[in-house]
Amino acid sequence: MDQTAIAEVYVAKKNNRLYTVSDLLLQQAQSGHAKKTAIVDGQRRIDYSDLLRLALGYAAVLKKAGLQKGDRVGIFLRRSIEAVVALFATHSAGGVAVIIADVLHSKQVEHILAHSEALLMLTDSRQLLQVPALGFDRQRIINMDEIVPGRAAFSPVSAIGNDLALLIYTSGSTGLPKGVMVSHSNLLSGAMIVSDYLRVTEEDTLISLLPFSFDYGLNQLLMTLFTGGTLVIQRSLFPAEVCRTAQKDKITGIAGVPTLWLQLTGAYSPFLNTSFPHLRYITNSGGSLPESVIRQIRKSHPQVEIFLMYGLTEAFRSTFLPPDQVDIRPSSIGKAIPNVEILVLHEGGRLCRPGEVGELIHRGATVTLGYWRDPEATARVFRPHPLTDYGNGRAEIVAFSGDLVKTDSDGYLYFVGRRDQLIKTRGYRLSPEEIERWAFGSGLLANAVAFAVPKDPVDSHIVLAVTPKETDDFGRQAFDRYCRNEMPEYMRPHDVWVLNEFPLTSAGKPDRVRIKQTYVETR
Repeated sequence: MDQTAIAEVYVAKKNNRLYTVSDLLLQQAQSGHAKKTAIVDGQRRIDYSDLLRLALGYAAVLKKAGLQKGDRVGIFLRRSIEAVVALFATHSAGGVAVIIADVLHSKQVEHILAHSEALLMLTDSRQLLQVPALGFDRQRIINMDEIVPGRAAFSPVSAIGNDLALLIYTSGSTGLPKGVMVSHSNLLSGAMIVSDYLRVTEEDTLISLLPFSFDYGLNQLLMTLFTGGTLVIQRSLFPAEVCRTAQKDKITGIAGVPTLWLQLTGAYSPFLNTSFPHLRYITNSGGSLPESVIRQIRKSHPQVEIFLMYGLTEAFRSTFLPPDQVDIRPSSIGKAIPNVEILVLHEGGRLCRPGEVGELIHRGATVTLGYWRDPEATARVFRPHPLTDYGNGRAEIVAFSGDLVKTDSDGYLYFVGRRDQLIKTRGYRLSPEEIERWAFGSGLLANAVAFAVPKDPVDSHIVLAVTPKETDDFGRQAFDRYCRNEMPEYMRPHDVWVLNEFPLTSAGKPDRVRIKQTYVETR
């Protein structure tokens, strides 16, 4: 049985009416939750019934614009009621959603639309102002500020759990972002599994701080709607405003990344000194949370459960550390989530013993379908199970994470590092080549090498070492202006280090190791 079939069986067992993402909203809107608030967006609120009505209305708009089953739809919207409507409209119309980070600029958005071969794009006037140089047919852009759907009846297009539902664009170890192919069953399984171990119910009100283009943030949305809870969208990440919303809306769960928790526990944040009587749990993923931060939160909010989690986009969700283990082993990423198996494989092909470092291999319901239009990368990451063969040449496909981990004697996992050179900054992961590619677009550089240096215990600064085309007259201000206009903030270099020439490897390529080492030694 392959991974998508496993996922669909799990979905069917949990609730035989849920097979696709659009089924999720249909069921809630037709249940006792119809008039319950689903999304809070500033001063606006929308219940499940109206959310479904709008989603079906925009689904009809997409169909009228020519959308066929399986066509991709770019969703370029900030976190909002409209973004949720756009997602469910796309699935109801039989399309594949491509959620584009709202902070991206023209070139990055254009790459994702072109690579995904998107037929249409759902957006609004605010986002269009951000991409004035976007090379996408304006006739295929649906501006949700200008089009109000009618009330004609629309029946969702038939689909099954194994069908492609979503492309998540994420940086790999090389090149531009790759589109991870996620099925309906992957998405529903992730929502079910995580809501299960977090014990999320219809009584919960969660706060949304993370982008829907980030699998962690998207899963929080789907988990909330799956359980019939309420999601409060908080766009400002200023600690005082996050705390104010958590109190005002009686938030019961907060999901964050290490940089966010560092801000919330910082000297100028009221988080540690504010009472949150309704807050039941917090989660962390996207990197390790320093033990000092964990201790601060535990001391200030002893009633709050802390779930330390790990995931990779290629498998959606992977491991978690139960709250009762946080004080005992705070540096652990835990064990496999329900309905998932995690293997630690030695480079020799055998399972690692406790304490041995090996690659984390993910097996189970949330393993995705591979990379869009990239069979070579898919073959490298999504491979046959190394220890199981079902015969007749058939083997289950598992995800090789590229992450190096080890286990202790009790089977708890610990992150060691990456096999590749991925840069993690502000909750995003980027390949050096991706940063370099956009920097070369300035036309001012002869060569460029990007790398990361530690900023604090949880985050890094991006450094870009460059050799200018015109060494005597490098237009530094012009280059800085290009970076501000063409690169999202999280991708921009914190420091541009100008060199007359790069040290080279024996193959004649820039020596990345020596360049970074020299930079660190001279600072």
